[in-house]
Amino acid sequence: MSVIKLMTRIVAPSDLDLGSTAREKTIHEGDENAADKGRLQKEASSLHDHTYGITSDPLTQFACAFTALIHDVDHTGVPNQQLISENPRLAAIYKNRSVAEQNSLSLSWDLLMDERFENLRNTIFSTKAELCRFRELVVNAVMATDIVDKDLKVLRNERWNKAFETTDNSSNSNNNNVGNVAADSSRKGRSVSAKRAARDGVNRKATIVIEHLIQASDVAHTMQHWHVYRKWNERLFHELYAAYRSGRAGSNPADFWAKGEVMFFDHYVIPLAKKLKNCGVFGVSSDEYLNYAISNRQEWIEKGDTIVADMVSKLSDQFEASSTDTEEEEEESE
Repeated sequence: MSVIKLMTRIVAPSDLDLGSTAREKTIHEGDENAADKGRLQKEASSLHDHTYGITSDPLTQFACAFTALIHDVDHTGVPNQQLISENPRLAAIYKNRSVAEQNSLSLSWDLLMDERFENLRNTIFSTKAELCRFRELVVNAVMATDIVDKDLKVLRNERWNKAFETTDNSSNSNNNNVGNVAADSSRKGRSVSAKRAARDGVNRKATIVIEHLIQASDVAHTMQHWHVYRKWNERLFHELYAAYRSGRAGSNPADFWAKGEVMFFDHYVIPLAKKLKNCGVFGVSSDEYLNYAISNRQEWIEKGDTIVADMVSKLSDQFEASSTDTEEEEEESE
């Protein structure tokens, strides 16, 4: 499932009747009355608020699409730990942190800044402020795809808890604190502070939704039909098995794949699907993601060992055949 498809599933609140045929016709004909205008403006505002501004911000939407396009640029088929071992120069540049992700960002951004893409840049952003915001969105979204870095994971969880799991008591406490601080301020000062706090809260939620949207699109096969999940699961296994056979990985994925997938569902995929539901912007689609994830986990438990054995058998035959062909070519060249 592409990030574009996920963005199209960011929905309005269930009590909004957006885009009805009658009103669309009225708008197109240009003869809507003041009441229609007011209602449409109110509903657009409600949609904007409900989705934390994402649906009404083309720059953010394109940043998500751009991230999906570039987040694996120059990927070498091995995880960061192996990349650090193989390329110490690159690892030193990025201080051994999210090396693959930062490398993809750097290469892609340099390409975007090439003079050949001046027209594209002028279309994406027309001011320095827009450029900076676009870069911040892309950097944050690409870094969200590094799900192994423990520090980044802690920071994301802290942001989630602050934005979506604040208790009523903590909210009341925060309100009291704001009131105490504002007691010595002017009414205008209190108003500005309140608006800034509200804006920061919305921006924080939008950031988190974007992070989880990118993460979900990165592992979307796990939240779709079993056959889709199997297709991409096998391709990932093939990639890691090839790395192992070529001496670029210390562990054979066949040794941990069956149990590892169950753990991946339990500790990452299903919690992620639940967060997609809890953030409230995906509507009934979030139930679909969660149900598929749970269903795929159960089917993998039942069939995983057999599937791994079949994949190993097939790939072993392929590698043996490839090795034989290479040896024959070398003999002929001699």
